Amino acid sequence: MFNVDRLKTTAALQLGEVYGILAIEVILAVLIGLGLTATGLDGAAWILGGIAAGAIAFPSYRMLGVDPLQPNRNARKAGQLLVGLTIGLSLQHNNLNILPSQFLIFLGLPLFLMLSGAAIGWVYSRLEKIDLLSGLLATTPGNIGVMASIAADYSKNTALVSLVQLTRFTTVIFVIPIIANAAVPRSTHNAVAAVIQKVVAVSWFDLCIACLLFAITLVVVYLGNKLKIPMAAFLCAIAVGLLFDAFLLVSPISIDFQLPALFNLIGQILLGVTIGEYWGLNPKLSFATIIRSLLPVVLMVITAFLAALLIQCLTGWDWLTCVLVTAPGGSPEMIWIALTLHQDTDVVTAAHVIRLLTINLSLPLLLALVPAIATEARQPE
Repeated sequence: MFNVDRLKTTAALQLGEVYGILAIEVILAVLIGLGLTATGLDGAAWILGGIAAGAIAFPSYRMLGVDPLQPNRNARKAGQLLVGLTIGLSLQHNNLNILPSQFLIFLGLPLFLMLSGAAIGWVYSRLEKIDLLSGLLATTPGNIGVMASIAADYSKNTALVSLVQLTRFTTVIFVIPIIANAAVPRSTHNAVAAVIQKVVAVSWFDLCIACLLFAITLVVVYLGNKLKIPMAAFLCAIAVGLLFDAFLLVSPISIDFQLPALFNLIGQILLGVTIGEYWGLNPKLSFATIIRSLLPVVLMVITAFLAALLIQCLTGWDWLTCVLVTAPGGSPEMIWIALTLHQDTDVVTAAHVIRLLTINLSLPLLLALVPAIATEARQPE
């Protein structure tokens, strides 16, 4: 009984540490986000603030001599849920009718990115003198955790795969908002005051509806996880938002509902915090190591810009929309930037959702189609 009670006490203390650090990260991210908003970088100010907060708080906690924690995946799932719900409520159903006509482009894009990623991975494996599978996993534009876990399953260079994926993700999140804000200049006058006003100006009715939607989304995400849907927290939240918006269209009661700004802000911060925590786990990375990891990332970004140019020629969409469609970064983040800057959110959402599904569903097939790589990967080092 004593051991059981002690285990329960230890677990409670660890849980308190996890959410205590998260609270500190959120407060720090709000302060950094306000600073970035004041400079005009509001397209992804809160995501960037979250990254910075996570990167600062995690190594600071480790300096106290406490055993290092792992990145809070539940925080990222909560962020994906909140941002996904916002995106679903913002999509226009009448615009979704034109998407089937561009389905071949949406399907061809992830295939192009995967093929180009494979070519870059082959080059990178030769330059870095690592095995081919590690090179391919490092340069496939997919989820950081998924790529790293596959590398771990095959006993390959998990640290290098995580580093390149993390560098890709962070680079895109930093670069794309700068490009977006340069393409769509916005006034910085009273920007901070406008954000604060949006956060506090929420009615009790909207708050109750938001909490109800949040509870429904939690249930749907739980079912989505049971069904093994990739990124269920994000995709299921988009579906709930779309269905609720469709319900309002046919409802006799006229309601124009959007998720309160406070929910959006917290969602963006939680998306960024986890990425910052991954950086905080590797505080002793050498400058040369980071520079070498930038090489495949730069090649992937160049490939994405070439794809954006091609898509613009085929569709006539504006340049910024094409860049957001092809950006090899986090899907929630790119869609959110499109939503913030009033770009074609429907197009960007459809492209990234199809990219997510195509890449995640293709990974087992790709490993099965390349038995030589899988066989080599299973052999001990």
